[in-house]
Amino acid sequence: MAEKKPDFTVTDRRLFTPEGELRSDAGGNGEPATEAPPATEVAASPQSGSDKPGAKADAERMPPPPTAEEQREQADAYSRSTSEFDSRLRKELGGRQIEDLEITFERFLASLYMTALVQLGLAHEQGGDPRLDLIGARQTIDSIALLQQKTKGNLTDKEESFLQNVLYELRMAYLEVTNALAHGPGPQAPGEAGLPRR
Repeated sequence: MAEKKPDFTVTDRRLFTPEGELRSDAGGNGEPATEAPPATEVAASPQSGSDKPGAKADAERMPPPPTAEEQREQADAYSRSTSEFDSRLRKELGGRQIEDLEITFERFLASLYMTALVQLGLAHEQGGDPRLDLIGARQTIDSIALLQQKTKGNLTDKEESFLQNVLYELRMAYLEVTNALAHGPGPQAPGEAGLPRR
């Protein structure tokens, strides 16, 4: 049986090798990387973040973004692939709707919420032990706060309320865990865990 060739090309756009060295072909297709636009063009770009220190140097190190044609081809290939996958999945799901598996903003937030709870040691896999990752938890909580800033004015009332509740609960949980670690466990009933539970 002949092997089917993909309808798209994957281009490696990473700037560095696995060893951390700057790639000579950072353009990703075996050709030398294209030169960065002059500094005046970088500074004029509204998305370059040029008002922040070091933004100019960061922008000059960035590879060029994919062209409109590359983005369209990639989006079309992704759409075809997900359609084929959904067709196979419908057969296996039986009575469940494929829509139950689609990502929504609220499901995305719920995923981040659960990730933070696991990182705070307040949730864990069945049969596993809680593991504490305060740096990871803080980064997840800060990522949700960043989402709140960047989506301001673009969410429904329900989505905004959900985001505010998630952020509030996670910040409170973070404070409880860090206070418990800083001050040691308080008086407990026999059999209670040292970390706060929700």
